[in-house]
Amino acid sequence: MTDFPGAPDVSDPATAPLGGGRLRVLAAMSGGVDSAVAAARAAEAGHEVTGVHLALSSNPQSFRTGARGCCTLEDSRDARRAADVIGIPFYVWDLAERFREDVIDDFVAEYAAGRTPNPCLRCNEKIKFAALLDKAVALGFDAVCTGHYARILTGPDGVRELHRAVDPAKDQSYVLGVLDTEQLDHAMFPLGDTPKEQVRAEAERRGLAVAKKPDSHDICFIADGDTQGFLEQRLGTAPGEIVDVDGTRLGEHSGAYGFTIGQRKGLRIGHPAADGKPRYVLDISPVDNRVTVGPAEALDVAGLTGIRPRWCGSTPFTAGACTVQLRAHGEPVAATAALVDGELRVELAEPARGIAPGQAVVLYDGTRVVGSATIATTERAVLTH
Repeated sequence: MTDFPGAPDVSDPATAPLGGGRLRVLAAMSGGVDSAVAAARAAEAGHEVTGVHLALSSNPQSFRTGARGCCTLEDSRDARRAADVIGIPFYVWDLAERFREDVIDDFVAEYAAGRTPNPCLRCNEKIKFAALLDKAVALGFDAVCTGHYARILTGPDGVRELHRAVDPAKDQSYVLGVLDTEQLDHAMFPLGDTPKEQVRAEAERRGLAVAKKPDSHDICFIADGDTQGFLEQRLGTAPGEIVDVDGTRLGEHSGAYGFTIGQRKGLRIGHPAADGKPRYVLDISPVDNRVTVGPAEALDVAGLTGIRPRWCGSTPFTAGACTVQLRAHGEPVAATAALVDGELRVELAEPARGIAPGQAVVLYDGTRVVGSATIATTERAVLTH
């Protein structure tokens, strides 16, 4: 039994957003192919489009390395060139201080507390659909357009809903699960109905130089991919013990923040386990600066509790069957969920492996995003003691 409404009537988010008509649209242009094509589609649909690149780094001097990094001078120039080809005005907005406070500082604080955050999700919530949207609305824009792969459809009750993209390999609805109804009312995702290879082909047909530009990946503000080094620069070294589930000391680490639940490589354990099987990080305790490792099966999670729930759509969630996604590129998992005293309690139909506090749990009814919450605690399917 479920409290979720049924399947929506589909409307085209690129040509008829926010009820149709010509809109003033602010297109967030990262300098990549997706945001460029999204802006082009919005302009082609007849909207009055202005491009904006968000300067999120206080020192954007370094250039992109392969597919890593973003927000560099190179990206700003690529975005400007794309706007020129599309024929729309273009500006650069400096949100570096807000990005540092809401995304980077939050990222460091979460790791220091033994949790595993998702900075892309936080950026969508705090920067692209809070700071940027607030500024856009204040300036008279009707909507913010981005190159995210997700769809906004109109439900039977006339309320706009967030849905998965047609291309499951590129679907980004998970990292948009923090958006509330008011933010969705001012959002436009023109790429949600198109596979990625078609987007690149379209960019080439439109004469956009970014058509073959590689996708950025990993954490945008850690261009070299060395998360542990990034955290060590900000948190310093803090030696502690690596122990087995029975408390046996196996090794030493230089900072518990350098580990994530489910990690296997780089554990620096002094000797192999008695059973000869590999060990994985099971728990990170910032209180005693201890990292606990154990067998893979001890990572299985049967349930979890989520805090700070946020809901998409007009019908508040109370309880019911659903599917959940537990990481950005994870598979949907059948579950039952209930809202209890302001917290989301989720029981999984099948155990999921390596789920960490700090990650997001996103609830779905079919393709529709119902809402999300931050994972606070997990319940292990197998006892580790």
